[in-house]
Amino acid sequence: MGDFVEVSVEGPIAVIRLNRPDTLNAVATHEDCDDLVRAIEALTDDRSISVGIVTGNGRAFSAGGNLKAMQQRNGIGPLDQPDSTRHNYRRGVQRITSAFMACEVPLIAAVNGHAVGLGCDLACLCDMRLAAASAKFSASFIKVGIVPGDGGAWSLQRVVGYARAAEMFFTGDRYSAEEAAALGLVGRVVPDETLMDEAFALARRIAANPARALRLTKRLLREAQTQRMSEILELSAAYQALAHETADHQEAVNAFLDKRDPIFTGG
Repeated sequence: MGDFVEVSVEGPIAVIRLNRPDTLNAVATHEDCDDLVRAIEALTDDRSISVGIVTGNGRAFSAGGNLKAMQQRNGIGPLDQPDSTRHNYRRGVQRITSAFMACEVPLIAAVNGHAVGLGCDLACLCDMRLAAASAKFSASFIKVGIVPGDGGAWSLQRVVGYARAAEMFFTGDRYSAEEAAALGLVGRVVPDETLMDEAFALARRIAANPARALRLTKRLLREAQTQRMSEILELSAAYQALAHETADHQEAVNAFLDKRDPIFTGG
């Protein structure tokens, strides 16, 4: 792991912190992309992890892309000519999007400050979003004359709907945490000083449930975003067949019938 991402683990909960506060956690290099991709992929690979919390160190969640690198054409954005730039997006920032989409573990975005451009889209790639009262959101690509090259045109409208996503992208306006909550962009706004406490409280409620069923449920939700009902019914039957054979399912049924609290082991 490089220096862009800091990972800590507390039981079944992993915290992924973007750790470049001097640049507001902007994503500037392919090494930055690699760090974040490795961190997210590790959550799926580690069967002891049930929930991930994504946040930023300092006063920003993420300021998105690095404008200096764009100006100098030496980062994850424009290069010497369009075909090189297209490939640059594919091997850089779009790998982050793919990693988030493939992650089997439920992800909570704890938005501690500015979430701008790519930063806003990273929050949308998480399954749930909590915002500190001081957080700000902006899909500001249009303000610098570009489009959301990270797949944000797909993810943002699935969170807030087409019309609201269109307004955010077309205007590039900045939204307060309360305005973002009204749009449906975040589930809850909390005081700055309690953001991580609230995120951990939510994570613990999730992690208290059977780990395998959590991962299967997340995958089913992701697949349901793009598939027809007939396809989801088939997938649901297949996943349910797997879930019925887990030790945690048997424990949950036995505990309910015995009128006691279940003890889940992840099996």
